[in-house]
Amino acid sequence: MIKKMIDLKIAIPILYKQIIIAIILLVVFISLLPGCKAQNAILATDDFETDTLNKIWTNDKFIPGALNMQSHHVRTGKKAATLTLHQGDQIDQEKGTKFERAELIESKILNSSENLNYEYSFSLFLPDNFPNVPTRLVIAQWKQKCSLGDCVPNNPLIAVRYVSGELFITLQTGIESERVVMYKISENLLNKWNDFKFQIRFSEKQNGRLIVWLNEKKVVNFSGMTAYPIANSTGYKDPKVFYFKFGLYRDTMPQPMTIGIDNYKKSQLQKL
Repeated sequence: MIKKMIDLKIAIPILYKQIIIAIILLVVFISLLPGCKAQNAILATDDFETDTLNKIWTNDKFIPGALNMQSHHVRTGKKAATLTLHQGDQIDQEKGTKFERAELIESKILNSSENLNYEYSFSLFLPDNFPNVPTRLVIAQWKQKCSLGDCVPNNPLIAVRYVSGELFITLQTGIESERVVMYKISENLLNKWNDFKFQIRFSEKQNGRLIVWLNEKKVVNFSGMTAYPIANSTGYKDPKVFYFKFGLYRDTMPQPMTIGIDNYKKSQLQKL
C-alpha cells in the first residue's frame, strides 16, 4: 500500500508536466495553422472617465487650467476631456514666440520605433462656434524625436490640421520636400464627434505605411517614406523615435478655441 502511494506521488507530477507540454504544443500548432492570426497588442487606452489626467500623458504641453474633464459632450461613457486655448497661452519654452498650444503628449514609455506597425484611434469634437479662420492649426500630430533639439526640418511627419473650415491630413518626410496633403475635406465637421483611426509604419525607406480612416471611411492608403532620413544635414540620429500628441497647436490669434477628446487607444499590430 505504501509503495503504491509513493508510485502515485511520483506519477502525478510527471503526468502534470506531460499535460502542460501537450497544451503548449497544441497552442503552437494552432498558431501555425493557415489563416490563424497572431494577436495584436494594446499598448494604452484612455476613455477620460477619471477626474485626473491618465499617467500615459504628460502635462508639459498645456498651461494649468487648459484641461477639463467634463460630462456635457462625450463620445461614449460619462466623461470626456476638453482642452481650451486662449491668446497668450504659452508653455515656458515658447514664451515670446507666436506659438500657442494646449496638447496632450504621450509619455516617453509609449514612444514608437521604426519598422513596427502601430494603430492609433481617437475621437475629436469641435463645437459649432469653433473659429473659422485661416490661422495655422494642428489638432493631432506625429513627430520624429530630435535629440539635439535643432533638427531640420522639425515639422510633424503626419498631422491633422483644421484651417478655414477644412480638415487636412498631411505628410512631410523629405529634407527639401514640401508638405503633401494626403486628404482634405470641406464638409462641416463641427458640433459632432469625429472618429479617427491611423495605422502607421514609420520608415525612412519606401516600406513605410500610412492608412487612415475618418468616421469609418478609409481616406488615405499610402506606401512610401514616413520618416525623416538620418543624415548630417537633418540632425536626426538613430535609433529613430516617434511620438504622438493631440489637442490645439496654433499661431497666435485673439479667438479662444476648445476641442473635445475621447476614446484614445494605441496598439501594436502584427502586420499592415
